[in-house]
Amino acid sequence: MNSGKTALVHDYLNQRGGAERVFAHIAQAYPLAPIYTSLYDENLNADLVPGHDVHMSWLSNIPGANRYFRALAPLYPAAFESFDFSGYDTIVSSTTAWAKGIRVPRGAVHVCYINTVSRFLFAYDEYVGGFGMRTLARPLIDRLIKWDRKAAMRPTAYIANSQNVADRIKQYYGRDAFVLHCPVDVDRFSVGTGDGGYFIVASRLLPYKRIDVAIKAAQMAGVKLLVAGSGPAESELRALAEGSTTTILGYVPDAELNRLLGGATAAILPGSEDFGLVPLEANATGRPVIAYNGGGAKETVVADTTGEFFDNQTPESLAAVLRGFDARKYDTHALREHAEHFSPARFISRLRAIVEQVRAAARP
Repeated sequence: MNSGKTALVHDYLNQRGGAERVFAHIAQAYPLAPIYTSLYDENLNADLVPGHDVHMSWLSNIPGANRYFRALAPLYPAAFESFDFSGYDTIVSSTTAWAKGIRVPRGAVHVCYINTVSRFLFAYDEYVGGFGMRTLARPLIDRLIKWDRKAAMRPTAYIANSQNVADRIKQYYGRDAFVLHCPVDVDRFSVGTGDGGYFIVASRLLPYKRIDVAIKAAQMAGVKLLVAGSGPAESELRALAEGSTTTILGYVPDAELNRLLGGATAAILPGSEDFGLVPLEANATGRPVIAYNGGGAKETVVADTTGEFFDNQTPESLAAVLRGFDARKYDTHALREHAEHFSPARFISRLRAIVEQVRAAARP
């Protein structure tokens, strides 16, 4: 085995969201390392991993795999277990479910940066969807849970993206984890004016994100809300927003998202996130945040300094904050400085240090 040879692994690179942006910085930490992933859409993510040698699994040969990748859940365990890491002594993976299950050569170190414990393990109802689908999928999910618990024992060490996730790792896997907060692409954002007269949600449109709460709250409070993002729940959310004060924008390019965040009165984070990049991205544009008082937001939002919390995940609780929200009390430059504490340079330096610490501890 060649000393110092490193490989990187990520669940899939066929969508563009927070996990992919974080992985891009992991790739920057190891610019010569090849990348192994189940699926890859070069048109969507080539700029996130420029110059890297990307190896896709056999799932990429399935017609329509990139479009219907969520339906391939039963196949991901076998796909990741099929990768051959012979010749590597260090493997750094990034996962929300699958990449932790890779098999590595004897003596190799596997450090797993984990964005969350698999949602089908701790949030089954939200992960699967409607009651009928939950009933039909239960036997399949039970098999995935069994695999997930076994696979969770394979990494040499875990790095959690938040204390919130570290606690979850301890609860469900019985393992400790380093904590390294996600990096924020501060330089991708510029300070805005906040004079657009609207609030904004920027998110993948998934049920557990609770964007329905924000839509209903905005209607109750009589405020304008923009929702930027796409995902499986888009049709349901568009139906909910019809005739309300909310506009569903769909997918928004990075430059446009910068403008929209900068023009907002505040960004809204209605769900319980594992970490949640949006509050810090909004801060990078000089805008405050209104967040549900749970999950990773408790590690990124400073009450009355960078934003405000609503305590109950209900439209009524959020609407009460929206009605009384005064963005003028927030200092634009202080918000930007807060975001800069989560810079990519700090993340990369700490990531390398933790991986080397694990490597050193594993040496005979």
